[in-house]
Amino acid sequence: MCIIGSVDLIATATFGLEAVVAREVQLLGYGDARVANGRVSFKAGPEAICRANLWLRSADRVLIRMGEFSALSFDELFEQTKALPWADWIPENANFPVEGKSIKSKLFSVPDCQAIVKKAVVESLKGRYHRQWFEETGPRCTIEVALLKDVATLTIDATGPGLHKRGYRKLSSAAPLKETLAAAMISLSHWRAEQPLLDPLCGSGTIPIEAALIGLNIAPGLNREFVAESWPVIPENLWRDARQEARDLARRDPQLQVRGTDIDPEVLSLARYHARQAGVAELISWQQAPLAELQTKRQYGCIICNPPYGERMEDAQSVERLYREMGRVFKSLDTWSFYVLTAHHGFEKLFGRRAAKKRKLYNGRIECSFYQFFGPPRPHAR
Repeated sequence: MCIIGSVDLIATATFGLEAVVAREVQLLGYGDARVANGRVSFKAGPEAICRANLWLRSADRVLIRMGEFSALSFDELFEQTKALPWADWIPENANFPVEGKSIKSKLFSVPDCQAIVKKAVVESLKGRYHRQWFEETGPRCTIEVALLKDVATLTIDATGPGLHKRGYRKLSSAAPLKETLAAAMISLSHWRAEQPLLDPLCGSGTIPIEAALIGLNIAPGLNREFVAESWPVIPENLWRDARQEARDLARRDPQLQVRGTDIDPEVLSLARYHARQAGVAELISWQQAPLAELQTKRQYGCIICNPPYGERMEDAQSVERLYREMGRVFKSLDTWSFYVLTAHHGFEKLFGRRAAKKRKLYNGRIECSFYQFFGPPRPHAR
């Protein structure tokens, strides 16, 4: 069993991050990226399964698209699913559960759709492997049937645990920011590795750590495994070569100016631990300090932060005081740019300044705005 020719891939994305993920796909050399709600589609050779999993910083996962078709009845769903080449990807002993979702479709019962797809895949595999039942004790090949406006998209998950699982965050603080969203915030800021970067409300350190990984050009998936590594259809040498490429492309002469500060010593202890796990402990400075004491002599840097949102009534007043304080403290950093993610609709008024740009993003299920305040352009060195 081996892959021949190009593969139809989907990089799934949180709403609002599709363009960021498309840019990451293009930077990998896959220029035909097509953007739709919640996903970026592209065709590439089989090595792209390995490289996309290793390198995509802001995507949720990488899927193999098996087929897409109109399905107005269970019979149509069954027959068209059965006709797809499942045995090209799923080995005889595979564990192949079926997940599903349905939005604005006649086939609205997700459990029924899952059962139909499972039966159709089994029938398809019977024809290739000439057996009547499957033990499902081998590699995991999770199938998804996604119905949107009566169009069914059938995929196999090549990632496993989501791409935000970098492998460095073994411990967790309350309401941690996902690594994929932190990376996307940094990408949207257009921060460059030679600029200072500061998170003055860093919590357990996700934004500074992701910035260090970006500054060093370290592939975010380098220290974890992916479910597709156990698939016989993908030769081991493709994974080996992709990991070697990632190691070769990492920067060897880092001179980063990345700092995280927070008032809470416990979360800073977590941040230091996570930085050690990520291999960037020596490249980030951590400081326990209240926001009011924020100072820096550096110029033309970026502040990127995810402050508390004040969703609970008892927190609202303290959060509003914090936002006013942010406005006062940041005002002194007159050459810096500021990037703030919050769900609080009154942020600009409390901060005392209108954002140059605002973008809707989702932190988990919470609808947020990413407020962007641009500083003056950095003068060119002569």
